[in-house]
Amino acid sequence: MSGNALYTDLSGYYDLMCADIDYQAQSHCIHRLQQLFGNGGKRHLDLACGTGPHVRHFLDAGYASTGLDINQPMLDRAALRCPEARFDLQDMCGFSVETPLDLITCFLYSIHYSASIERLKACIASVHGALASGGVFCFNAVDKQRIDNTSFVSHSARYAEGQFRFSSAWYYRGEGEQQALRLRIERSVDGQTEVWDDEHPMVAVSFVELQALLEPYFEVQVLEHDYQRLMPWDNASGNALFACIKR
Repeated sequence: MSGNALYTDLSGYYDLMCADIDYQAQSHCIHRLQQLFGNGGKRHLDLACGTGPHVRHFLDAGYASTGLDINQPMLDRAALRCPEARFDLQDMCGFSVETPLDLITCFLYSIHYSASIERLKACIASVHGALASGGVFCFNAVDKQRIDNTSFVSHSARYAEGQFRFSSAWYYRGEGEQQALRLRIERSVDGQTEVWDDEHPMVAVSFVELQALLEPYFEVQVLEHDYQRLMPWDNASGNALFACIKR
């Protein structure tokens, strides 16, 4: 099953897949970064917004929050969660906005869905063009040179239709601009188990390369991947938060 097909067919289970994510903590952390580095504005766009959980938290924090995604079933669910928000079917690597924004976010490593360096460059340029003066772009990323191909994370969740188990892992072969996000979804009902295995093509980039792509457009702050504490990246960990202030 292809990556986007999986999310289309299983969009109803997406929130279960992400049940262990603290959306409130993530959203609050980025709000703090906006207060520290931003222009004080409240116009917000969430790229690859999925079913809109981050948008919900930004709305509740007083932002005029919107979202975009390439998956219409996800956006339909987002609109139910956030009826006061606007959601657009657009590609984050080539989008436009009607009014300049103060904050653009891209959570859950979704920046890697750019899938190639050229498309990542186009995403960065689109974000820069959509931001107002002093606007901030915040996202998290993984450094290709620090990926452990043997490491994975998993969690289980019970739903009306049975027990689910979700597993994910990064894979990088050690060269080139492609890495993969490998996903497994298991659904057990009445003693029978269905399994979906999927591999999403993702862009592979080191933090050095990523900063070089960003710096023509932004002043870049690289922080530890810790949504509770704001600390400079230690130059060792493989995950980081990027706060990018428009030049």
